[in-house]
Amino acid sequence: MNQNQLFKLTRWRLALWYTGIMGVILSLCGFGLYEAIAHAHWVALNEELKSVAGTLHDSMEPTLKQPGKIETATKRLLPELCLAETDCLQKITTSSKQRHVLGALHQGDYYINLQDVSGKSVAIAGFPILTNQRYQKITLSLHTKDNRDWGNLIVERSLKDYDDYLAATRLILFLGLPFSMLLVGGASLWLAARAMQPVYTSYEQMQQFTADAAHELRTPLAAIQATVESALRSNQLSDVQARDILTRVERQNQRLSQLVKDLLLLSRMDQQALPLKYQECYLDDLVSDIAEEFAALAIAAEVQLKTEIRQEKIKVLGDEEQLYRLLSNLVVNAIQYTLAGGEVKIILDSNKHHAIIQVEDTGLGIAPEHQTQIFTRFWRVNSDRSRHTGGSGLGLPIANAIAIAHQGTLEVNSSLNKGSIFTLRLPY
Repeated sequence: MNQNQLFKLTRWRLALWYTGIMGVILSLCGFGLYEAIAHAHWVALNEELKSVAGTLHDSMEPTLKQPGKIETATKRLLPELCLAETDCLQKITTSSKQRHVLGALHQGDYYINLQDVSGKSVAIAGFPILTNQRYQKITLSLHTKDNRDWGNLIVERSLKDYDDYLAATRLILFLGLPFSMLLVGGASLWLAARAMQPVYTSYEQMQQFTADAAHELRTPLAAIQATVESALRSNQLSDVQARDILTRVERQNQRLSQLVKDLLLLSRMDQQALPLKYQECYLDDLVSDIAEEFAALAIAAEVQLKTEIRQEKIKVLGDEEQLYRLLSNLVVNAIQYTLAGGEVKIILDSNKHHAIIQVEDTGLGIAPEHQTQIFTRFWRVNSDRSRHTGGSGLGLPIANAIAIAHQGTLEVNSSLNKGSIFTLRLPY
């Protein structure tokens, strides 16, 4: 297939289309996956922040007595709490990069700010907000024990781990997509070759069939043309000469007509457009009729034609005319390829599921390397002998096509210079 430019180009186009479509699908899936991961982590982070803020709020409110004032109980609750009027705020700010505070709250992930009702910071805990980091904030109102407004509890959580995780996810997706596309591209090229192989095989068979058919048609046409030209060059033709010319033209015309009929039959069978007239067919009668019809041909070829009916009254459901044609093709082939003094035997038998007809000869036989080709159209074991007998190389392909149309099988077992056995199996 690689040697044919049309199929090679089509293969690459299919691979590129498949790769492009898969690239779009993978990109959309990657984007969707990224958004799902980001959303899931964002929801988890917010739930965690709400849980921490709610716990702090519920723990602090019972300790608050005066608005805007930090009680001793509140300090015991948060030992790291730094009051605004002390200088610890400055100390925390300058040393925030060297140490962690509020270890219980994820070691620096959280920043707590307590503000009075005017919005003035009363106390803080944890790292102050840094300019190069993002924080997620939640604000809850605080009340004293007697339900007066105390101020606000602001809890902020650093988004650094969230941003780092998403950055790593993006990197993996961005690096993974090109690598995935390389794999998809290679697989696409391989799949395109596999998908196109049957098409290419059919294309080659069609080319070979066309060439063989043209060659077969050319032979009788050339013979007719030569005969007609010979007749035209003669000034006078006797009745005997004219009849001889017409006889040769008729013979070639019959050969041409038969070839066209065979080609049409095979074409209709390929398209499953051949109407089969199914009826009960008695195979012992069919074998007897075949033996009787070709007895004269066998005598002329000095070949003994025998029948061996091992079981009588075997009937199958099929088209009797087509089965007759199948069997006659096998018998004629056997007679033509058996030397004088040889024998052709038609054997009828059956097993539990199939009726079996064997055509056995003591002829030339078929070499093992050729046995897989004998059902190929226009293929001959011996071209010179086939042309001498008028064979076109379509008899066995037609027989095989008829067997398949009847859900049967046609097989060959042959040894060179010893003979051949063609076995037809038809379901009951």
